[in-house]
Amino acid sequence: MIELARRGLSDLGAALRLRSVWWALASEDVADSHRRTVLGPVWPLLNYLLFVGTLILILGDGGGKAHFTSYVAAGMLVWLFINDTLSMSVSLFAREEGFIKGTVLPISLYVLRQTLVIAIRSFYALLGAIPVLLYGGMELTPALLSVVPAIAVLLLTAPAVGVLLGIAAAYFPDLRFMVVNVTRLLMFLTPVFWMPAGAGGWRGALYHWNPLTHYIDIVRQPMIAGTIAWNSWAITLSITALLSVAALVMLGKFNRQIVFQL
Repeated sequence: MIELARRGLSDLGAALRLRSVWWALASEDVADSHRRTVLGPVWPLLNYLLFVGTLILILGDGGGKAHFTSYVAAGMLVWLFINDTLSMSVSLFAREEGFIKGTVLPISLYVLRQTLVIAIRSFYALLGAIPVLLYGGMELTPALLSVVPAIAVLLLTAPAVGVLLGIAAAYFPDLRFMVVNVTRLLMFLTPVFWMPAGAGGWRGALYHWNPLTHYIDIVRQPMIAGTIAWNSWAITLSITALLSVAALVMLGKFNRQIVFQL
């Protein structure tokens, strides 16, 4: 296992040294997705505002909940990042088949390319989220500084998820459809726009035992409560560490074999 992890680190190191390549490819991906449109990359911002605005319009103040607008705005911002990571990862290597078969670039380069694309899209959504959060009464406290490392955790977790789901889907293509369907359900099972009804009940169980809750809370709690979600930090760091180790091992084992599964 140590040898596999070492090989995975070697592949990742080679990709990091080629950052100009995956940065250029990611920038081209973002530009191509909005080619010949009038608004261009502003569309992710508008999509976010339309989605959040519709939810707030329908749900109102969440039954009198304080900072409900900020709660939904922050939750949806993180959820869109998570959703893009899950949905794009299962088709990652199939999508990059031409590059993988035609070049000798490290496999993790495509993972970093995808992560940067998602990060760029999320940045535009963030530009739309900031005024909504301020309007909703976002708490401007020192705890808000913890949002920066929380975003870093999300960005570090995304490549690990990309490697694991990308490799698994290359060997088991049905996983693509499974993840798409499960992700749709997870949006409703994760407290993106609903709050737990109390300490108990099924909502409370979903809130505390759903790992995605904690990835959202390390970003959202400082915004709406002015406090740091220490419990969620412990959980997310543990999960990210485990996923990263597993991803390095899988990368070391399959980085030279993945081409034969495409």
